Amino acid sequence: MTPYRLAFAACLAAVLMLPWVCEAFGQEPSAPTPRSNPLFRDKFTADPAPLVVGDRLYLYVGHDEAQRDEMFNMREWLVYSTADMATWVDHGPIMKVKDFAWAKADAWASQVIEKNGRFWFYAAVEHDDTHPGKAIAVAVSDSPTGPFVDAKGSALITNEMTPKGTHSREDIDPTVFTDDDGTTWIAWGNRQCYIARLKPNMIEIDGPITDITPPHFEEGPWLHKRGAMYYLTYASLDRAKHRDEKVSYATAPSIRGPWTYRGELTGSGKYSFTIHPGIAEFKGRWYLFLHNATLAIGDQNGAIGRRAVTVEYLQYNADGSMKPVLQTEAGISVPPPR
Repeated sequence: MTPYRLAFAACLAAVLMLPWVCEAFGQEPSAPTPRSNPLFRDKFTADPAPLVVGDRLYLYVGHDEAQRDEMFNMREWLVYSTADMATWVDHGPIMKVKDFAWAKADAWASQVIEKNGRFWFYAAVEHDDTHPGKAIAVAVSDSPTGPFVDAKGSALITNEMTPKGTHSREDIDPTVFTDDDGTTWIAWGNRQCYIARLKPNMIEIDGPITDITPPHFEEGPWLHKRGAMYYLTYASLDRAKHRDEKVSYATAPSIRGPWTYRGELTGSGKYSFTIHPGIAEFKGRWYLFLHNATLAIGDQNGAIGRRAVTVEYLQYNADGSMKPVLQTEAGISVPPPR
């Protein structure tokens, strides 16, 4: 080997050894690229729900605290905010399960909506033994960062209200949407997807609960509107073919339907059985928030109960359909695909 080749080999070996050397000497690895995935790396987070207020985007997430072989251990909801999608402010917990006196566990998926100058928080929890099964809670605050307080003193939706379902966890993953006429709607579900109108007080159902289950619906619905088209995006699972959830969507000319299945939007989250879409337009761009299980913190790797929130660009075709989204480590740190 020539001296030049020896020098090159030595340099290459030094580069390859650098991460090990840094770890051995207690040096921190280089900071992640802003806007890359996962977004937050000091906590396990899941079920992202964006809300735009003025020039800031607020992202509500569940806090995964599962240890060892636990599947889920979620006790609180967190919120982060940003003005540029690069620098995020951690506002800490906005609520804990114990803040709902009638609930006993499981700070599952949530969404916050602004209406009439107040912020309304809808979340899935486990009800106490007076109404066994999952339930939808509602809280309220004068600020997007809280503090939030129980707005009703009881569940908005309980398992008894949706008797068509086949199991006790069907009343999860609420999504809320206010239409152009000022009417607010809530959709939710697991295996079955339900939708109902909310009364103006935001804490009561107004009228019937309707089943709008699209093909392969599993959970995690998200309602939004772009132009004249309504979108129902959700975690889907074709149980005959797949093990892990993907994201699919349907569209409609009205919030009342009819809903037309449009196919898959994105594949499964890496290492994660679950996935949960959240969609927002912010400063002229559309974004799709998701979660996967690629994050490791200390000696804890990602798992079913240790997930991490991600973000990708969301783009539309001329006919209003959404372009398929590829989940990446780069996230939105690079320009959107053409």
